[in-house]
Amino acid sequence: MMPSARAGRPLLMAMLFLTGSAGAGDPALVLEATIPLPNVGGRIDHMAVDLAHDRLFVAELGNGTVDSIDIARRKRSGRITGLKEPQGIGYLPARDMIVVASAGDGSVRLYAGATLMPAGTVDLGDDADNVRIDTATGTVLVGYGAGSIAVIDPARPAKIGDLPLRAHPEGFRYDVSAGRLYVNVPDRQQIDVLDRGTGRQIAAWSSPDMRSNYPMALDGAAGRIAVGYRSPARLVEMKAADGTVTGSIPLCDDTDDVSFDAKRSRYYVSCGEGAVDVINRTPDGLVHRDRIKTASGARTSLFVPELDRLFVAARAGWFGGDAAILVFRPAS
Repeated sequence: MMPSARAGRPLLMAMLFLTGSAGAGDPALVLEATIPLPNVGGRIDHMAVDLAHDRLFVAELGNGTVDSIDIARRKRSGRITGLKEPQGIGYLPARDMIVVASAGDGSVRLYAGATLMPAGTVDLGDDADNVRIDTATGTVLVGYGAGSIAVIDPARPAKIGDLPLRAHPEGFRYDVSAGRLYVNVPDRQQIDVLDRGTGRQIAAWSSPDMRSNYPMALDGAAGRIAVGYRSPARLVEMKAADGTVTGSIPLCDDTDDVSFDAKRSRYYVSCGEGAVDVINRTPDGLVHRDRIKTASGARTSLFVPELDRLFVAARAGWFGGDAAILVFRPAS
């Protein structure tokens, strides 16, 4: 049974109260909408977007579900159930197919976008995590296990290759034009660079004073990556060619997602402490533009440049109320 609108009001009111700017002057982000997620408990992980059908897919790890959100109507339109700790999620527009990677059973499950019905399973065995789409080949890249990125052909579906690593991969990005993968490997305190064609590691970058590198953003046009560290909490930007650091700045605590806004030359970094840091790239380096309050535990986000919107996932409150997706519009 779905809860009434009244049941969701405590969270909605709390979100409107909590969300604001901690910086001076006009805020960099404005809360445009709060989309309630009824009957979603526990941690929420990553998101993916289907632009053709105006849908957002949300991996609800603690709930064992994936929700399909109608962005225009600002409500849930469907749900996938029976998953074991869904973490990574991707969308294949050419096939209208959703890809879900689950930590609990190591599976990668595919679903038809139109119906949300199962379309195949690939068993990776352990801790299937972040998902990326190789737009050049139509294959799916999934980090998993003690150290590997699986290459999956969704047409079969089957694993057709492995890109080996020395420890479990967290956030990673694929630069199609350069043929390189940049992979956060926090257990080794480093960023591994892989050649997509050969599958071999061609570089490893690290800093002895930086730990827990989880999220990563890629600005392929400028040839830079940005890595979010949790200990200490910093955003570090570097040249994708050789790892040379081009900027470093303190962050909010417990970051899990970072996105680059090319239009405004800025990063959005979402943190579990209950904030999004907005960091501008300027000729003088990285500059903290604003800190937008969200809600405790809201550490995952997705910036969609085609919609010019930042989606932030807020888990349900400890004392009741719904989970929600906060929709932010860049304002300056």
